Amino acid sequence: MKLALGLAALLAVTACGPKLPSYGVVPDFSLTDQSGRAFQSKDTLNGKVWVANFVFTTCQGPCPRMTQQFRKLRDEVKDHPELRMVSFTIDPENDTPEALATYGKTFGANPDKWYFLTGEQKDLHHLSRNVFMLGNIDGSLEHSTRFVLVDRESRIRGFYDSSDSEAMQKLLTDMRGLLGGSA
Repeated sequence: MKLALGLAALLAVTACGPKLPSYGVVPDFSLTDQSGRAFQSKDTLNGKVWVANFVFTTCQGPCPRMTQQFRKLRDEVKDHPELRMVSFTIDPENDTPEALATYGKTFGANPDKWYFLTGEQKDLHHLSRNVFMLGNIDGSLEHSTRFVLVDRESRIRGFYDSSDSEAMQKLLTDMRGLLGGSA
């Protein structure tokens, strides 16, 4: 009887999603979205699975590729209703809400599920360096090309190198697991 209960419990845990490490919790934050509205993470992201990255709209390097990969991830899970995509700018001086909206439209972003966020450099720096552990936002326009997976309880569950196809496949698998396998 104990063995059967133990196996049932193990199967229940496995069915709920992948066993992923937790790298910390993303605190509530406030920024401005691509429509110019105040963005409150607690109102928009709590209870959702989300993937974050840091880009800038005038980038001629990895940002367009990263944004295209975000779109592919979204398409792979058929725009799952519980998934959100969050792209933080590293160039708040130039990435106005209007610039972010235009950039998002270029990649077919649904503004109700894919947010392009800007704000004060100090706030973006805090999120990048201290929360997501991806480095400084200091005006140099150098930034990490990793994606970050966050679960429904705002826990960081993984970091994925956007230039590594195996890492992108793992992100997709982990994302699907957190979404309940229905994606």
